[in-house]
Amino acid sequence: MTRSLPMIALCAASLCYAASAAAQTTPSSTSGFPSGTWTIQDENASISTQSLTDRYYVNGVHIGFTSHVGDVPDAVANFGHDLVGAGDQRISISLTQKLFTPNSTNLIDPPTNQEPYGGSLLGTFELIQDTSGSRTVLGFDAGVVGRDAGGEIVQNGFHSIIGQSGTHGWAYQLPSEPAFDVLASRTWRVGMAKFGNGLEIDALPQLAGEVGTTEAYIEPAMTLRIGEGLNSDFGAPLLRPGPSGSDAYRQTRPLVWYVFGGVAGKFVGHDTFLSGADFQSSRAVNPTHAVGQLDAGIAVIWHGVRFSYTQVFQTRRYVGQVGGIHEYGSLAVSAKF
Repeated sequence: MTRSLPMIALCAASLCYAASAAAQTTPSSTSGFPSGTWTIQDENASISTQSLTDRYYVNGVHIGFTSHVGDVPDAVANFGHDLVGAGDQRISISLTQKLFTPNSTNLIDPPTNQEPYGGSLLGTFELIQDTSGSRTVLGFDAGVVGRDAGGEIVQNGFHSIIGQSGTHGWAYQLPSEPAFDVLASRTWRVGMAKFGNGLEIDALPQLAGEVGTTEAYIEPAMTLRIGEGLNSDFGAPLLRPGPSGSDAYRQTRPLVWYVFGGVAGKFVGHDTFLSGADFQSSRAVNPTHAVGQLDAGIAVIWHGVRFSYTQVFQTRRYVGQVGGIHEYGSLAVSAKF
């Protein structure tokens, strides 16, 4: 397990370096943080309407920084304007760890027809560009998939803290490999209806895609929202893949709130967490090439802080997956400094 620590440290150091570089164009706040929006997010399969479901996509942890509008390096700003035209720009830098396990986590040697143990630790850089009716996100991530992502350390360490028994099959997890992915998404905001006292309804169609060593997919999605101050953001955040409004938002009224529901379809070309390691032999299962997703939740922005919770319902990701619909919850908190 200690062999994972140098790679974790390297990914963390790379993120800190990138954040430091971004901070050179971003004034510091009185708190000592670079001035902008900081986000922490956790997704967990144990947050479910079912009984404990610590399997498949088990957990995702994300910490990110998003600059103020206009605090973007000139080269990045020019690239965005040349590619997608005019718009308000931000940059976002984040570090995300995701964990995956088979169904039979009580076995030392889980069946080979179940999803293999795996994890990823990825640093992500994104350009976020907005108009009044759309948001474009362009970016890339780099890091590691497999043992050096620290999945065993995090999962069993947390279980030890809360007094639960650990999972036993991490010896059969995916081997360590470098990861690099390019990603893009476009979200449109379409007003549907306006009522008295600021209440309104809108729709957020989205088209997202990613290609790289970790995953390759195209994902169309649609979200409907009802609430007040809907022009404050482009929807609640989810960790990719999944329809996400990203970490950027603004407060357009003293209290912004909305409830939402959405649907997405992911068309999969590659998923290393299922297909196995890209450059080495490993355990693997056959991915399904079409994955459906429903989500519902609530978001609130108050005093510059955004809280959101999303419950996700996902169809089978691989052939032979048991347990029916897989569920997980996603909780995100963002604050401006």
